[in-house]
Parts: sequence; C-alpha cells; structure tokens
Amino acid sequence: MKELSKDSKFSISVETLVILGGVIVTVVGMWFTLQSEISEAKKLPPSEVSRTEYDLKDELIRSSILNIEEKVDANGVKLDKIEERLYNMQ
Repeated sequence: MKELSKDSKFSISVETLVILGGVIVTVVGMWFTLQSEISEAKKLPPSEVSRTEYDLKDELIRSSILNIEEKVDANGVKLDKIEERLYNMQ
C-alpha cells in the first residue's frame, strides 16, 4: 500500500473527472426527482378500499382455499390407492 506524501504524485485523467461528474449529476437529479414525487404523493388523498373491492378479494381468497381443499382431498384419495397397491404387491 502506498502512502501519500509531499513527493507522491496523484493524477486523475479528464475522462475520470467527466465520468465522476456525470455520476454526481445523475445521483443529485434522482434525489430531487424522488423528493418531488414524495411531496406530491403526500398531497394526494389516501386510497380507500371500497366495499366491493374488499368483497371481491374476500371471495377470491375463499374460492382459492376451497379449490386447494378439493385438490388435497383428491390427492388423498390417490395416495390411498397407491398405498393399497403397494400393500397388495408385498
């Protein structure tokens, strides 16, 4: 590891400075854009879930659970048949 002293030379190319400047400008631009979007979002009214939307989501979840329950029951029947066949093979 080199130590910096009076006699050490430290050089940066113009290309490196341009890239570094571009990165800094990009990050600062993104920061201000994000801040403006946050302040705009704070002004918007809060989104409300309507009763219809809630009912539809609830119905979807319940039907999914029932569908999964039917599949589990069907797999249980198949498993019983497989166990019976294995028992008969022995």
